[in-house]
Amino acid sequence: MELKEKLLDSHLAFEQQSEVNDIIQNYRSNALRIFEKKGFPTKKNEEWKFTSLVSLINKNYALFPKTDSGIEFKHVEPFFLHDIDTYKVVFIDGIYSPFLSETTHDGLDVCLLSAALNKNKYKSIIDKYFNKIASKEESLTALNTAYAREGAYIYIPKNKVSEKPVEIIHFSTGEQNAIWLQPRNLIVVEQNAQVQIIERHQSLTHHDVVTNSVTEIYAHKDSLVDYYKIQNDLDSASLIDNTYINQEQNSHVSVHTFSFGGKLVRNNLNYFHKGQNILSTLKGLTILKGKQHVDHNTLVNHSMPNCDSHQDYKGIYSEQSKGVFNGKIYVNKIAQKTNAFQQSNNILIDDKATINSKPQLEIFADDVKCSHGCTIGQLDEDTLFYLRSRGIPRKEAKALLTYAFANNILQSVQINVLKKRINSQIAEKLGVNLGFNL
Repeated sequence: MELKEKLLDSHLAFEQQSEVNDIIQNYRSNALRIFEKKGFPTKKNEEWKFTSLVSLINKNYALFPKTDSGIEFKHVEPFFLHDIDTYKVVFIDGIYSPFLSETTHDGLDVCLLSAALNKNKYKSIIDKYFNKIASKEESLTALNTAYAREGAYIYIPKNKVSEKPVEIIHFSTGEQNAIWLQPRNLIVVEQNAQVQIIERHQSLTHHDVVTNSVTEIYAHKDSLVDYYKIQNDLDSASLIDNTYINQEQNSHVSVHTFSFGGKLVRNNLNYFHKGQNILSTLKGLTILKGKQHVDHNTLVNHSMPNCDSHQDYKGIYSEQSKGVFNGKIYVNKIAQKTNAFQQSNNILIDDKATINSKPQLEIFADDVKCSHGCTIGQLDEDTLFYLRSRGIPRKEAKALLTYAFANNILQSVQINVLKKRINSQIAEKLGVNLGFNL
């Protein structure tokens, strides 16, 4: 049976396992019809021109994970941040792990989406926000909506600052040879509230796992959301990440995406402006080797005047790895005084590495300041020669240059412990000891 048919045929069994209100039920039913109509995206779709899912969808995936994984803290300890205290929402093969998690309802809510969907105390929030900005036409988002049940629910009330960052971590164990996971996150940050969030998807063994994730983020007036995506998975794991962000007046939402591993990673990052004086920050650092493939697809929809957006993506590709950057800035005719910047810079370490970059501007206003650019090149041989003439071996010289190339992405990371962790991961990917920490 083809994967599409299996997903359609298994939906009834999924519905029987979960209890939700009629509104959520209607969302699921409508989304399933969209997925049935459109199926999986192909390279005939312009936005998927350089990324094929054929290698992912020809396997027999388990859709309903087992409930008993037997995972202990010692098995996953390296993937947590230890030097600071954090809230934790942890899932193992799609199932919530209370033993590994630390949730809260003390002044703010950091808990499970399944609880929010099923309890009356959250009904007003769910009715107002769930599935409101997620695309109704994008087929993989629709597939996630059809199967939406579990994930993280984060609600930061008005004037509240989360004292601790939130870690959202999804582990896959390999107890099933191939598994398809569909987590759904809902994050609501009310007026003048703040939160920092770190999201990670991690396989514990080499096995076929595909995660089709959807996250909706609502940033209200004067709010601050600082979001980090850590993608450093095994070569057998693939991730399709759809993130939708709704910003209101004076809000600032920054998303840093660090893509260091995985078989195939597709990041769809969509910003929608609903007020003035908004700041949107999108930064990404990609370091790939082997036959890894990462595709960044971004959209910033400037629909109101006096707003800023800043996109800065950098990629370092070696061996036969492939990168894609497809970024779009859309400026509505009423969005005067827009200041939008977009840049994609890439280094190809080896001749067989490739990058396809397509920065785009669609501007319908006349009083704006918008720019985009793209560079693709190799390390400068003259600079390498200079470093080697000062006694630095070639391998370390290349590492220093690539680190310097990527460093400005790290500079804006606001969590120092996370910055140090990423710094060490960069050194590991470059295969050297840089000899210093941030």
